[in-house]
Amino acid sequence: MENIEGGSEAHLELLKASSPQGTFWDHVGGEVTEFGPDRVAAALKIEAHHLNMLGILHGGVHAALLDSIMGLMAMAVRPLEAVVTTNLNLHYLSSVRKGTVTVSAEVIHQSRRMVTTQGYVHAEDGTLCAYGTGTFRVLESSAGGGNPGTKAAEDSGGPDASRP
Repeated sequence: MENIEGGSEAHLELLKASSPQGTFWDHVGGEVTEFGPDRVAAALKIEAHHLNMLGILHGGVHAALLDSIMGLMAMAVRPLEAVVTTNLNLHYLSSVRKGTVTVSAEVIHQSRRMVTTQGYVHAEDGTLCAYGTGTFRVLESSAGGGNPGTKAAEDSGGPDASRP
């Protein structure tokens, strides 16, 4: 993670704390390449297990990448609070079979309790493969700080912890 660009030391520490070994993000195999309050990005080298039966990148991989990176974006702008996905909307535009895809996200709106992001998946040649928006609820923390693993995140009952 020492090659991550764009993040302050506090953001990098948050990222390290929220990405323990053995998580879903670890299983998918993405690598965060940029992490900061203005932009979050990652890359994924496409392997055989990422493909669907047609031999193209599975839509669920697109969704996992976008949800994770947009969730990280929400975390980057709200580093002391836990966030969970409340809405994920995706559009699939172009298939990809091999190489590396990049995924990036930015905030498009935030309020006291919600953060809305947009994200993009691009193939190596720059083709836009998928894009989407995600809305994340900022949880109230009973412990005063909403870092990953807080009681608020455990008690949220939300559909997704939105952590890579």
